[in-house]
Amino acid sequence: MLNSARLERGRSAEQRPNVLLVMTDHWPGRLLGAAGHPVIQTPTLDALARSGTRFTRAYSEAPTCVPARRTLMTGTAPRGHGVRDMAGGKAEMRNLPTLAQTFRNAGYQAYAVGKLHVYPQRDRIGFDDVLLNEEGRTQFGVADDYEQYLTDRGFAGQQFAHGLGNNGYEHRPWHLPEDCHPTTWTTQQMCRIIKRRDPGRPGFWYLSQVHPHPPLAPLREYWDAYADGNIDDPSHGGWAADDDAHPYLVKFLIEARRPRGLSDASIRAVRRAFYALCTHIDHQLRVVIGTLREEGLLDNTVVLFSSDHGDMLGDHGLWAKSLFYEGSANIPMILSAPRVESRVRAGHVDDRLVGLQDVMPTLLDLAGLSVPDTVGGRSMVGEDRRDWLFGEHGEDDRATRMIHDGQYKLIYYPTGNRIQLFDLDTDPYELCDLASSRDHTDTRDRLITLLIRQLHSGDERWADDAALVGLPDRPLQVSPDRDLRGQRGLH
Repeated sequence: MLNSARLERGRSAEQRPNVLLVMTDHWPGRLLGAAGHPVIQTPTLDALARSGTRFTRAYSEAPTCVPARRTLMTGTAPRGHGVRDMAGGKAEMRNLPTLAQTFRNAGYQAYAVGKLHVYPQRDRIGFDDVLLNEEGRTQFGVADDYEQYLTDRGFAGQQFAHGLGNNGYEHRPWHLPEDCHPTTWTTQQMCRIIKRRDPGRPGFWYLSQVHPHPPLAPLREYWDAYADGNIDDPSHGGWAADDDAHPYLVKFLIEARRPRGLSDASIRAVRRAFYALCTHIDHQLRVVIGTLREEGLLDNTVVLFSSDHGDMLGDHGLWAKSLFYEGSANIPMILSAPRVESRVRAGHVDDRLVGLQDVMPTLLDLAGLSVPDTVGGRSMVGEDRRDWLFGEHGEDDRATRMIHDGQYKLIYYPTGNRIQLFDLDTDPYELCDLASSRDHTDTRDRLITLLIRQLHSGDERWADDAALVGLPDRPLQVSPDRDLRGQRGLH
């Protein structure tokens, strides 16, 4: 049954726009040529930004895969969907309408290729069908479609035979033929789905690449593309110089995730491998856009590119995700729409605060469809702008929370009752913590008040009246990773 909002706008099924949602994993918002990055090669995304709008203040409300993707697919912040860390990975979705199901209810065909990261693994969450790549998670009892493809190619069980862990920063070139790389496989499958579409119905296509998430095994051609050695170094704030002064969670993540024995040159090599994975994705996106163009669909297709979260990549001595520093929480957000859609301006840079919860209402808005009442996000092409954005990740001693007003970002660590404050207008790399600055007392207190009002689900105990009291500090305890938990075996 077609949605009434579409009928009211008087468009036939053939006139409704197709939608291509492209998601990556671990891609920081600043890793775009269009964002002024001095090294990264992203010609396709730069062209997409020139044809549409790039949102510079886009954030993952819970910067880890599982909660971030639930936010994306339900249009609700963690408060609504109930998951704010990886521990929720085995929790089924609450009774919330999903992005895919809402499009299908409106007459769209809806297909996904790549990573979903839902439970159970074969839950389609509203899609007509899913071709799955779940990074070799055999612990859930599922051999995904990508692994089956490797078997058909004669490389059964060898996805991780390169010897690199799924969460580590070791690196080496890809060990199998190019068509067996997950980035290439995901692209090829999406192109085939587009070609096999029902020509009588518009399409919602979700292209979800697993990289640049480790393992860092780029194709050699992309490793060589950065052979000039001109790789930028990580940023190090003054506040990060004293390891003993860090909040407990920061100490824990430095100890648990820091690659051992890396020289400055080795850190640049890690970033080189990461950038190579990004450029591979960028070039493969050209194949998908070319397919849409050759099928006569591109001029009536909305394209949105983003990521579930970023990666610290050594900034301030930190790696990976789950923190609210820019490298981890700030994400790319590029939106391109058909020329007839005047609300998406070509070459426009928009600094409004947006989150993954805003993707669902934005795409539905551009398709002329009603947004379910459960959705807490807002359309990024409307006039409605939020004054602040709340972020939450983790529970108890590993919890962290964020309140962001568009210029100032306050990060809160309840363990030890620690706050940090950054002025992103003057300090985009978060080099100077202003939490103890007398000149910023009013700003700090205002953001603390906003933060306290957002606490829920037991977090209220961190505040007493109008003040944060947090939890007792605790000594650092990190167990050695003798099991190499991120390493997969032969399947």
